[in-house]
Amino acid sequence: MSSPNAERPSLSVVIPMYNEVDNVEPMVARVHRGLADYPGVWELICVDDGSRDGTGGRLRQVAERYGGHVRVVGLRRNFGQTAAMQAGFDAARGELIATLDGDLQNDPADVPRMVEELLERDLDLLQGWRRRRQDALVLRKIPSKIANKLIGKVTGVALHDYGCSLKVYRGEVIREVTLLGEMHRFIPVWVAGVTEPSRIGETEVGHQARQFGKSKYGISRTFRVLLDLLAAFFFLRFGSRPGHFFGSIGILFGVIGALMMAHLLVVKFWLGANIGGRPLLFVSILFLVASVQFLTTGVLAELLTRTFYASGERTHHRIRWQTDPASAQWKSPA
Repeated sequence: MSSPNAERPSLSVVIPMYNEVDNVEPMVARVHRGLADYPGVWELICVDDGSRDGTGGRLRQVAERYGGHVRVVGLRRNFGQTAAMQAGFDAARGELIATLDGDLQNDPADVPRMVEELLERDLDLLQGWRRRRQDALVLRKIPSKIANKLIGKVTGVALHDYGCSLKVYRGEVIREVTLLGEMHRFIPVWVAGVTEPSRIGETEVGHQARQFGKSKYGISRTFRVLLDLLAAFFFLRFGSRPGHFFGSIGILFGVIGALMMAHLLVVKFWLGANIGGRPLLFVSILFLVASVQFLTTGVLAELLTRTFYASGERTHHRIRWQTDPASAQWKSPA
């Protein structure tokens, strides 16, 4: 994948874009300025996530003007940022992969420094930290701080800024992670599932106010983060052994139901009391039935998991068109 003459590992820069037509040309130009002194070969992969404002067409025009190292992947419809990032990772050829947003708020000039820091610190993922974030306080900053603390508390991967798209990965590591749903918010958590959390670091990066276009995020994102956090917690702890999760609940319910039923049997046969109309009888039956349901659900989940891992890999997104991979080139150091 890398050039034998490169002084640094080959680098793929992945940028997902959705309805960012006014940001296309300045973004591509800024990436070229930021990586002008990168001492290795690199490529730029822009993913059009089903834009309706002409972003895809503008990307193709710009790619033709800059050359074969600028590649474009267009999705058939708007699949979301997670799917767009996965499409970019699938197309990337670099030993290292950097990601950033297409809204000009991240500074591509931070990427070479982050690459050096990742190599010096021997990390698998270096996460950007927008310490001086240029966003609205109530709608963006406060919900983000709450979400970051909550994610760190639940997952054990403590970072200041999970939402920053400016990241640098080792390609061999991020390619082991398959992104689905809205998993892009929890990429460091999923990466921690395939490497040591100690190999995940963060560094301060620049952040600028949006100049063109409209933000795709709002306060409603906070509620989605909570749901995604529950899913992340489940898959990290029990993704390969869901039977332990459901089975533990089933056993707990079964023990509670059995103790209740044992108490009622003592009352019935030892004390000779009538238990037919007692609410405790119905509650104990409910616990026993729920126990059986959770146990059988755990068995079915184990079967599905084993089937999933035994089957071939499939992706959530569908590509409509992309730059011919056979004509892809590297941008050599100046």
